[in-house]
Amino acid sequence: MLTETDKSVRSIVSGIVSYTRWPSLSGQPKLCIYAPSHYTHALSGDEGHNELPYTPAIVHNDREALAATCDAIYFGSESPAKQLELISQYQGRALLLISEQNPECVIGSAFCLMIDRGQVRFSVNLDALTRSGVRVNPDVLMLARNKQHG
Repeated sequence: MLTETDKSVRSIVSGIVSYTRWPSLSGQPKLCIYAPSHYTHALSGDEGHNELPYTPAIVHNDREALAATCDAIYFGSESPAKQLELISQYQGRALLLISEQNPECVIGSAFCLMIDRGQVRFSVNLDALTRSGVRVNPDVLMLARNKQHG
């Protein structure tokens, strides 16, 4: 059973992915979810209610993430430095990065979730987004403004 926070995280992540375009991708992007995330269950769509705009793949370490050829990565407890380390191994590939443990959002992921007492917001690291190789529709910022996410 998903909590309201679970649903909000899934809604925000699904929205971010929906607004993102990869230069040479046809079909759904593959979102690799690091297993230690608090929201692995919600993001992987295990309960099967909603259609997700991505194909989920759960990974346990960098080796698995690299082997899975992810189009997007959702980091759970990985530090911003750890996120940078993985990014450097993905050189040359368009890659959307979202994290839940990067409050400053200065290095590492392009999108950083801020989850506080059930409220889910995010900030954007425009520098990381520019270097990511993906294009994101500016309307994604509307997701950050909405108070309710279904």
